[in-house]
Amino acid sequence: MKLLNLLVLLALLTGCTQDKQNQLSRTLIEFLDGNYLVTYANGSVTKTWTIKNGKVTTTDKGYYYFWDEKKHYVQTPIENTFIEEF
Repeated sequence: MKLLNLLVLLALLTGCTQDKQNQLSRTLIEFLDGNYLVTYANGSVTKTWTIKNGKVTTTDKGYYYFWDEKKHYVQTPIENTFIEEF
């Protein structure tokens, strides 16, 4: 049963454009509340934030935004940002 669900999902995703697949993956992140480690890396600059029991959302302009554990609003470009769930 799991294999069938995986095959159906794979078939649906292969029919989507790359842009649509990226939109779907970003939308998935928007709806998940949880604990995340967000890392921004660009050259020698690396910054990390911890989000506890929160969410990371996106904008159409290419940014992730979230509130960190110190209640600071943070906005980072999608291209240089990595999100890990812990």
